[in-house]
Amino acid sequence: MKLRDAADVIRSKNSGPYELTFDIIFKDSALFRKVVDSGVINRELFAKLYNLPLENVTAVICFSPANAIKATIVRPIPSGALGERDVYGAQQHVPLLDVEIPL
Repeated sequence: MKLRDAADVIRSKNSGPYELTFDIIFKDSALFRKVVDSGVINRELFAKLYNLPLENVTAVICFSPANAIKATIVRPIPSGALGERDVYGAQQHVPLLDVEIPL
């Protein structure tokens, strides 16, 4: 199953001018737990998807009370800098949509 079909919300946004944060939110705890237990959503995945060194993936946190996974990465280009095309970071979640989750 693709992540876009499993999650109700997949979004990205600024976490200050030098970081992006991603939220993946699931409707129910059973599906959330299956995705977490699959181990697919991790620091290595974000490093690969965003072509970053692993140390630039600062966190991948599972937050059970909200059935959510939150990740933070160092922005490749600071928000508003020359060459940066998404000042709010709102379109950076797209590579996550096609991630395959073995359920």
